[in-house]
Amino acid sequence: MKKLLTLVLVFTVTAVSFAQKDEIKALEKALKKSNFADAKSAASVAEGLKGNMDDKTKAKFLFLQAQALYANGAASDSDLDKTIKTLEELKNHESSIGKLRYTEDANEMKTKIYNSFLTKANSAFESGKLAEASVAYENIYKISPKDTSFLYNAALLSAQNNDYDTSLKHFIKLKELGYTGIKMTYRATNKETGKDEPFIDKAARDFSVKTLKTHIKPVDVKEESKRADIVKNIASIYVSQGKNEQALAITKDARSEFPDDKELLLTEAVVLTKVGNNEQALVLFKKALEEDPNNANLNFNVGVTAMEANQYDVAKSAFEQALKLKPDYLNAAMNLSFIEVDKGNSLYDEMNKLGDSSADYKRYDELKAQKDQLFKAGAEILENFVANNPDVAEAGIFNQLANIYSALGETDKYNKYKEKAKKIEEGN
Repeated sequence: MKKLLTLVLVFTVTAVSFAQKDEIKALEKALKKSNFADAKSAASVAEGLKGNMDDKTKAKFLFLQAQALYANGAASDSDLDKTIKTLEELKNHESSIGKLRYTEDANEMKTKIYNSFLTKANSAFESGKLAEASVAYENIYKISPKDTSFLYNAALLSAQNNDYDTSLKHFIKLKELGYTGIKMTYRATNKETGKDEPFIDKAARDFSVKTLKTHIKPVDVKEESKRADIVKNIASIYVSQGKNEQALAITKDARSEFPDDKELLLTEAVVLTKVGNNEQALVLFKKALEEDPNNANLNFNVGVTAMEANQYDVAKSAFEQALKLKPDYLNAAMNLSFIEVDKGNSLYDEMNKLGDSSADYKRYDELKAQKDQLFKAGAEILENFVANNPDVAEAGIFNQLANIYSALGETDKYNKYKEKAKKIEEGN
């Protein structure tokens, strides 16, 4: 019985061995004909037998499987992931057995894949194909995880292409990896063209400057950390998705890490407005304003937050300062006008509640005069802005003027500004 059992066992192992060889031969044959569908099919069958392969056969199979999955550059995203994992498995396997039969070939294949995606990414980016470029940059990162900057490129391009889910995934990954983007770049000025050019490393730059003498004015530039930018992008995407609490949590966490980062402070302030905490947002905006009082955009943001918190005096002061710093700041002028108009509109509630007594009529006339005065003040702000910045004015400002004069019952001015808005909207 023992002999019979031994014979059966030998027969089983022999059958498995023949099956391995048959599938690997089928795999090789399909690859030679560039029939990648059949090659993948054969590789899939052979993979089930991988556990029984000897070391030499396993190494050969892994290399062939990688070729089948890559399909000479036509691999899907999932197959590309498998290709990269298979090549890594091959290199680790050969390293463990001390025989590097296919490792060099695997490295050459990875380099070929890397270069093909780098070319594809740069070409797609230059052609404005943001989605295609983003995928290609992501694939480069998958091939070479140490090149984290390519994942950062993929995240930025996805955001620019409004693919916020993909962008968020990449930015979160970068945050988890602790990516900073800090690096030294080496530059010099081309004598012939006069252009400032980057070099792959310091040695290459110095060789061009000192030996070839084709370049002058060498400079070393250290790029700033992108950690805070990554967090700001994550927070912005969360806000766009209505996940304000998550945005606030990640921003506060980052602020504890970068307490002196003014942009992060502003990001937290903006997110606070999204969750309805305008008072705390205003505290942060004012804190930033104390450190940078001559920042027009910062003054504008303080004004917007104050408006949302119904603190009109603070808002008005901030918008006026923004316009003082940047006289062509259209949105600041528009919001200054809105403040006056909103004040006027707030009088309607009391006007509508008045009765028919002589006292009520008198009060109505007083309120109407106040309302009209506020509306005229709002119109005057915009008219002064247009007079001082004729090239900046757009349809929105003229439509607002038309609305104000419509409410005031001044038909001629309404028609005048409505016509101006129409011409701009029609491109005349």
